[in-house]
Amino acid sequence: MHIEDVLLAPGHGAFFYDDQAAIRSGVETDGFRYIGSPLTPGFPAVRIPAETLGIGLVLSNKSIAWGDMMGVQYAGAAGRDPLFRSREAAELVRRVLFPRLQNIDVLSFRSSCAEVLAPSDGYRLPAAIEYGVSQAMLNAAAEAGRCTPAEVICAEFGLPIPKAVVPIYAQSGDAREINVDKMILRGVDVLPHGLINSRAKFGADGQAFRDFVRWVGQRIRTIGVPGYNPILHFDVYGWIGLEIGLDPSHIAGFIASIADEVPGFLLHIECPADFGSLTAQVDGYGSIVEAMRRLGTTAKIVVDERCNTLSDIKAFARARAADLVQIKMPDVGSIADIVSAVLVCKENGIGAYLGGSCVETDLSAKLSVHVAVATQADMMLAKPGMGVDEAVSIVGNEQSRLFAALARQSLINRADHE
Repeated sequence: MHIEDVLLAPGHGAFFYDDQAAIRSGVETDGFRYIGSPLTPGFPAVRIPAETLGIGLVLSNKSIAWGDMMGVQYAGAAGRDPLFRSREAAELVRRVLFPRLQNIDVLSFRSSCAEVLAPSDGYRLPAAIEYGVSQAMLNAAAEAGRCTPAEVICAEFGLPIPKAVVPIYAQSGDAREINVDKMILRGVDVLPHGLINSRAKFGADGQAFRDFVRWVGQRIRTIGVPGYNPILHFDVYGWIGLEIGLDPSHIAGFIASIADEVPGFLLHIECPADFGSLTAQVDGYGSIVEAMRRLGTTAKIVVDERCNTLSDIKAFARARAADLVQIKMPDVGSIADIVSAVLVCKENGIGAYLGGSCVETDLSAKLSVHVAVATQADMMLAKPGMGVDEAVSIVGNEQSRLFAALARQSLINRADHE
């Protein structure tokens, strides 16, 4: 099977691209809008609708294998690629990738990714383009091999067919209280994210954040079914460091005190601080981990900022400079690199959280389930969007369908060998 044609389809992400620097500076809100001037280069406003670009590989059996390109909500922050614009991406894809795609071996996903997504004019392709094109290539390999994308990954990377479901982590957006209730009623495995992205949400000395954590724990005990005990995972966007300073021992002590507010729950704190560079982030997070171990707290820290590419993830994993790494899929780029990122975390005894962004699409979210299940990541993000219901439905249902398909194939394989 070969590729006969390539299609492009501009589309919409499930949320908005936001200028993190402007939001962190304290711009005011007006309804859903942010008022004020953008600070991050490329942003025409502080908040803009997310653009995507779909790529369709028309195969010789006339089926079309699709993938979606997009950035992340906070583009251009903490070493990430600039704001994704579909028109610019389309021009680059037509010029550089259309000729490369005409000659690939559709069934050889891993080697084809290396060939198609090689640097152009001495520069790496934008991660968003790598992400969308590799999605289409993975779906094409699954179509050609008459199997699921998860099975393609297992075959290409020498992994066993997975048997365990991957826990799902939901994010609340700004409608925090209502969405926490939704998560509890649905029995989500990991919650609530919380979007602690401003001084107002964190509070002086972290008091507003502390109150919110305590409320989430109490709410679970009040309306959750008996025995429901999800992991509590909060993303604080560096505000612990911004508010109390960058001393690792102080940060560790603050996190331990937050864990004490919710006894009986395992606490994850994502992005407690931003130390300003990859090297400083690895050193700083490593020191926080050591300080937390000395305190004997069960809380865990999760790295996100400054940990974007496969190379970055390797640096954190090999230094064991976090308890979990968020592998933010559109930032890593190629699906082949994303798989490698999960595996390098597991090889080094670091948790692998297969994440992404609220601005993704239903297509990229479904394919991320296959990556998470095939690699047996420790948890995966419910995406896209900020509405909880849609994201949990898309990711949860795809995981259920995948295991039904894998179970059927297992029965067929067993019958063939009898």
